[in-house]
Amino acid sequence: MPGMVVFGRRWGIASDDLVFPGSFELFVRICWWIGTMILYTYHKGHIDCNGRGVLQGYLIGLLVVLALIILSLCAIVYVSAQGTITNPGPRRSIPVLVYLRALLYIPELVWACLGAVWVSDDGKGCDPATVGAVIAAVVASWIILLLTALGVVFVFDPLGNPRSQPAAPEPLGVRDLESSEGTQFFSTARSLAVKVWESRLRLLCCCLPQDESNRTVFSNIAKLFSGFFSDTDLVPSDIAAGLALLHQEQDKMEQSREPSVVVTHSPSSPIGEDLEAELEKAAHCMRFAAAAYGWPLYIYSNLFTGPCKLSGDCCRSRAAEYEVVGGDNLGCHFSSILHTTGLQYRDFIYVSFHNQIYEIPFFVALDHKREAVLVAVRGTLSLREKIHCCYACCPFGMCQAASYIYKKLVNDGILNQAFSIAPEYKLVITGHSLGAGTASLLAILLRNSFPTLQCYSFSPPGGLLSKALADYSKDFVVSVVLGKDLVPRLSIPNMEDLRRRILKIVSNCNKPKYRILLQGCWYELFGGDPDDFPTEMDNRRQQELSQPLLGEESLMIGHSSSYQSFASDDSPAHTSTHLPLFLPGRVLHITEDGPSRRTCFTEVRYRAEWSNEMAFRSILISPRMLSDHMPDAVLGALNSLTCDRPFSLCPSAVNSSQPSTV
Repeated sequence: MPGMVVFGRRWGIASDDLVFPGSFELFVRICWWIGTMILYTYHKGHIDCNGRGVLQGYLIGLLVVLALIILSLCAIVYVSAQGTITNPGPRRSIPVLVYLRALLYIPELVWACLGAVWVSDDGKGCDPATVGAVIAAVVASWIILLLTALGVVFVFDPLGNPRSQPAAPEPLGVRDLESSEGTQFFSTARSLAVKVWESRLRLLCCCLPQDESNRTVFSNIAKLFSGFFSDTDLVPSDIAAGLALLHQEQDKMEQSREPSVVVTHSPSSPIGEDLEAELEKAAHCMRFAAAAYGWPLYIYSNLFTGPCKLSGDCCRSRAAEYEVVGGDNLGCHFSSILHTTGLQYRDFIYVSFHNQIYEIPFFVALDHKREAVLVAVRGTLSLREKIHCCYACCPFGMCQAASYIYKKLVNDGILNQAFSIAPEYKLVITGHSLGAGTASLLAILLRNSFPTLQCYSFSPPGGLLSKALADYSKDFVVSVVLGKDLVPRLSIPNMEDLRRRILKIVSNCNKPKYRILLQGCWYELFGGDPDDFPTEMDNRRQQELSQPLLGEESLMIGHSSSYQSFASDDSPAHTSTHLPLFLPGRVLHITEDGPSRRTCFTEVRYRAEWSNEMAFRSILISPRMLSDHMPDAVLGALNSLTCDRPFSLCPSAVNSSQPSTV
């Protein structure tokens, strides 16, 4: 629902977001009041120290102030728990209660100062326990005031100035938002939103050089973010509630779906033989893709043995038979690459740890086991690459990175040098995440010059190739996706679809937000059966289902180009304003066998099947949507499939699941 409007501006929280912070403060205040009452009762009538009148007045006043605060918090929590996300009517008195609670900070501040004065001037001759209790009360008051100030900063909405809002909301269809006045208003609002997002990105990345290239990237990402969020009127907790509801809805649909017949990795059929061979090649190449991350991933995957193995290699001077560019002064990155791949020093042709916007690390090596010249592109690791990855929804950034590596390989003669040493070898390109998208585009650029080229793309970004280019790449690119990984499903059309589903499910749910969040947290942590979440649509007439839902319309601040009727998910009106983009090449999907709820130390078995790129046109909400993207998880799943043994979900166990590379 729209953010709460108090003190003359709109804030980044809604009127139903005060249940949890109010309950927490209420618990603290009640404990505080009980402790103060015990202290006052114990010393009543026999306070015999300097300033006893001040102390007695302080304790009585503190009890009164705390009692008033407790009453106001009870009212705030109770009223905030009423209604639903799209029905704020029962919470219309929240602004008045917030004003009342804000006024009570004044006497609390005064009493905190009074307690501090008593401790500093008159508390020397009193019982040390009494002095300590007063000091604790004063410190608690100042801590709460400080946390309140931090909370105000946290929920401050730079776009919440009501003077920039339209004069009065009118029903849709009454006021033409395409008029000159409406166009001017939304143009101004979008410009302000872009500036706000750009400022946030610059603050987040203050350690990056503020050169023209970075400023351009920040500006482009700011336009992307502001455009995505500009036409909705949701606060962050609404989105969290929508994700919790959507996760349970997706799980319920998955449980009710009839089991499909899948092609697993069985050597008993030609298709099985092809899949078995591809799995072995993919597992081999994934070691190189993981090695490109250098020592951070190696230490993470080998928590107990990794530091010991690298400590003897780092800082050791060697006569290099390979070319190393930037970023590895101690040699730890390259030492970890050697340990992960099992190659020798002489097998490396070129190693680059140079890292700038659109210029990402990669290395070129001779893989004698597979008789290949192997190019491994590193995925997201540094802050620069995280900003680069934010821009991955638009593949321009990865095109720039692929062009940079292409010029290095071809114009600088790196590939010519490699094939002069092993002319009979074939070219193989691999990478993970951002490196996977870059590797796929690089493979397309090099395809004409190297017809036998092969590319293994692990967890690539979803919004990458057009349909025609994705079909073209199926002859030489294999994409590997693990489970419910978010990144291969991440594209602008998929994000628009996710937003549409969140708006729909939030506007239809008739439960208060605090219950949705509590049940969602319980479901994420402990599982169980997905909640049915009855909706306000249950009792509507069937013919009304073909109309846009009032709740959904109320969450849109204007006619969005991406807003359509929610009557049918398959209706032509749901066509995205952005062209659909697809994963590169053939898609090999790896999923877990058995129940999805497991502990860290549970051993997992996987199955693999060839999938259709259309299966990744929707974002799946899951606790593993991020962990399934981790390179060690992908490598562990591939090793489990090729070695036919279970894999532990704990990071430190990845090394034990890998074959020896010494």
